Amino acid sequence: MGIKCVETIQEAKGTVLIRAHGIPKEIYNMAKEMNITIQDFTCPNVLKIHKMADKFSQEGYFIFLLGAKSHPENIGTLSHCGKDYDIFEKEEDISQAIEKFKKTNKKKLLLISQTTFSLERFYKIEEKLKNELTEDITFVVKNTICRTTELRQKETEELSKKVDAMIIIGGKNSSNTKKLYETAKKNCENTVLVECVEENRQELQLEKNIKKVGIMAGASTPKESIDEVIEFLKRRSL
Repeated sequence: MGIKCVETIQEAKGTVLIRAHGIPKEIYNMAKEMNITIQDFTCPNVLKIHKMADKFSQEGYFIFLLGAKSHPENIGTLSHCGKDYDIFEKEEDISQAIEKFKKTNKKKLLLISQTTFSLERFYKIEEKLKNELTEDITFVVKNTICRTTELRQKETEELSKKVDAMIIIGGKNSSNTKKLYETAKKNCENTVLVECVEENRQELQLEKNIKKVGIMAGASTPKESIDEVIEFLKRRSL
């Protein structure tokens, strides 16, 4: 239909569709200067985080954003965090983040996260920060993990304890899909991550003694991909 992907606004002409991850706020201004029409399909949950980051940044808060530095959603969010922020993913990064926060001499700290961040890891980092921050710090925590992502992670946690094998369906570069895989793998050693039947027939050849299989899909996984895997498994069991 003539649609093409562009990496920068300079490559665009006419009308630009913004995908669900969102974009840095300066791109909106650049598009206006270039007379480009924006059709904004940024996820409403992501837009809420942008507004939140703007608000707390203007109120003098330092912002901790939990997530991957290179993830497109976070690149957009960081543009709303002002100059005082840090982004990290793991508990072992906390001490360095606190040091960066202390150097600003600020007394207010906001904790937010990527919408597809691990719920379990979010709570662990929140608890550790509460233990390490001094009482004179105003610490505000906003769990910005998408409700759908949160439910899917909890369901994966429960399901993976009841089955002989788990199949996670979704993009291997997808953040939320990889979180599902990590969650399932902890409880079920026979866990595989596949994108589709055609490319992953080998991974889907489960052992004969496996009787109960759990299936979970990433947020953006097409229904067709899920149905194909289910049909493949049904044929296997005949």
